[in-house]
Amino acid sequence: MTSTQVTLVQIDNYGPWTVTPEPRREVDLQTLQSRLYADLSQLFGNREGYVFFTRFDNMIAVTNGLDRDAHALIQESVGNRYPVTISLGVAVDERPIDALGRASALLQDAGSAQDETRQEILQGDPLPQAERGPGDVQIAHFDVNDATGKYTDQLNAFDTFIHIEQGYAELMRYMRNAHDSLSFFVGGDNVIAVCPSLDEAEYRDAVEHVRDMVGVELKVGVGRARTAQDAGMQAKHALEVCRERETDVELDWDGPTP
Repeated sequence: MTSTQVTLVQIDNYGPWTVTPEPRREVDLQTLQSRLYADLSQLFGNREGYVFFTRFDNMIAVTNGLDRDAHALIQESVGNRYPVTISLGVAVDERPIDALGRASALLQDAGSAQDETRQEILQGDPLPQAERGPGDVQIAHFDVNDATGKYTDQLNAFDTFIHIEQGYAELMRYMRNAHDSLSFFVGGDNVIAVCPSLDEAEYRDAVEHVRDMVGVELKVGVGRARTAQDAGMQAKHALEVCRERETDVELDWDGPTP
């Protein structure tokens, strides 16, 4: 059984800030968002976590191994470097979607995302060290089969993007609804999904569903470990095995198959 720790990262009062005292240039907002994501990626990454940008003003991190003090230090670092602050909600569950639901509720209960009095909230209870296990996090790394040959070298860049996004959107919906997972586009033709204890047949089901619905063919490597980064590296190695063996699904972790 997995125990995924999810942290919701929410910029405080961001909407009103973007138009106060007058609307800010979009190029400046895009720059701030991208730099903040890059810094958070490093801040969480230095602690064996993953963060995904989603809407930029709301980001989702997998943070197994980060305690409350580590979260507070990340908040402090952002507050010292940016004109905005962030609030964090932390929750743990076997199902990543349920962990995110509880993390979201913690911030919602503390006040609106556009409430100027709600700043640097840190709510939730990280997974205690004594309760952590070697298979807490299951990560799946999906990749489009021959994206370069089928899309990049054949279509213009925008139409290629449409095809990749169609595959990602269908995968994201299906993994959430059928398998309680959180899936994130991470660039190129890659999607990383944070999953509960799924087996090979369930991943094969997802690959077949996306192919049947939108005609995008995927392969996936799956890892499982104590932290998101370790599970992610196992997933990357498993994806390489997919390429070598020309298979759709490969699993790579120590211990029994869930």
